[in-house]
Amino acid sequence: MKEGVILSIDQGTTGSTVLLFDHAGQIRGRAYSEFTQHYPKPGWVEHDAEEIVLVTMKVIAEALKTSGIAPNDIQGIGITNQRETAVLWERASGKPIGRAIVWQDRRTADYCAELKAQGHTEMVQQKTGLVIDPYFSGTKVKWMLDNTPGLRKRAARGEICFGTIDSWLVCNLTGGKRHITDYSNASRTLLYNIRELQWDEELLQLLDIPREMLPEVRPSSEVYGETDPQMFFGTRRIPIAGIAGDQQAALFGQACYKRGMAKNTYGTGSFVLMNTGTEAVPSNEKLLTTIAWGVGDEPVEYALEGAIFVTGSAVQWLRDGLQMIGHAKETRELARSVPENEDVYFVPALVGLGAPHWDPYARGLLIGITRGTSRGHVARAVLESMAYQTRDVIEAMERDSGINLKELRCDGGASVNSVLMQFQSDILGVNVVVPSIVETTALGSAYLAGLAVGFWESRDEIAKKWALDVRYRPRIEQAKREKLFKRWHRAVELAKGWAKEDD
Repeated sequence: MKEGVILSIDQGTTGSTVLLFDHAGQIRGRAYSEFTQHYPKPGWVEHDAEEIVLVTMKVIAEALKTSGIAPNDIQGIGITNQRETAVLWERASGKPIGRAIVWQDRRTADYCAELKAQGHTEMVQQKTGLVIDPYFSGTKVKWMLDNTPGLRKRAARGEICFGTIDSWLVCNLTGGKRHITDYSNASRTLLYNIRELQWDEELLQLLDIPREMLPEVRPSSEVYGETDPQMFFGTRRIPIAGIAGDQQAALFGQACYKRGMAKNTYGTGSFVLMNTGTEAVPSNEKLLTTIAWGVGDEPVEYALEGAIFVTGSAVQWLRDGLQMIGHAKETRELARSVPENEDVYFVPALVGLGAPHWDPYARGLLIGITRGTSRGHVARAVLESMAYQTRDVIEAMERDSGINLKELRCDGGASVNSVLMQFQSDILGVNVVVPSIVETTALGSAYLAGLAVGFWESRDEIAKKWALDVRYRPRIEQAKREKLFKRWHRAVELAKGWAKEDD
């Protein structure tokens, strides 16, 4: 077994996590710290880019200290990050220009509506695999250039850098020497042609973004550069060797390396990704086509992605809004207190519906209530809604790709809920498996870095390290499965359009 560890930086939306993985893929050390969320106006969400760097360095130091691992034992660094969040900084000084605009920020909604009205939707989807939405980086960058006097001219002179959070961290860790991103993060900017694998001139002209400010796009697994000793604890230079957006990193960490393999990460919302191999499958089902990763000199691989807006946050609503539970884990026992849903359904359209429905006017619905309905039925309906939404996305993926799912790999907070996981298997009609290490996002970036520095030899070696914790097998008959799913769709149709103004 090789000595040392790979350090993985998992830079999320609310905080930074650092995990240290040994050659067996086991966690040897960890640390986490939150950073400040800024909400200057309704619909605006910002982060202080310098605070992100400071917090990241703090958790690296804490993980090393508490684990007893020396910085010189780090064989490589992998980075995974909240996607789409946009940072601008001065190339010469390394200082950020204003705050980072976070992926959740909706300030460019009106501009996105204009782009759609001008008929750009099909062109954008064909080139980027994405939909026109404030979610993605491109319109955020345009907004910053439009609203900071003189900034666009400075950017055109090469004085200003744009990057997603991975780019910003690499720039800082290398002492300003590297301005790069990887394929997976570039594919989320609304500026990158995922088939030609280059920044797209037509899109740059459409958004009036100078090419000179864009990072160099590199594979997701490669030695990009080394840490600056002044920045990194005065130690030897450590290779930075892996980068991937958080959901693509989770797909890699789940060892979904073959076409048709899929994972679901259950968080506040859920992200379902299916590996489609070297084919960028266009979606007719309102899914996203995205780059999964590029490993070294190997061909780039793609994925279909479906974003479910509300899963874990529905449980938070039970706790904080309805005050029906005191802790999320109570939902499992409450749901177990009733044998089945008894026709009670919950449509968690608390902020509209995401893929594949995409209805911003849908609103939450709890239906089927009778005098005999208990807290258990409501808790079960909330958990089951996560599984129904996942099936909606997976069926859309199957129609787009022509691939029938054989197994779903699950991770994230709700993957420890046995009631949910069993029902997920029941309603899909396939096995649902949960790995022994559920920190798959950080594990994925560690694997990408480890491959580049020779810490692991191949994806085959990594795939053998994937270890099962629990396997759930379908327990209900096909007829019952389809009846439940049909009733779910009836409830969804009732929830759609509710927030539209009456004529």
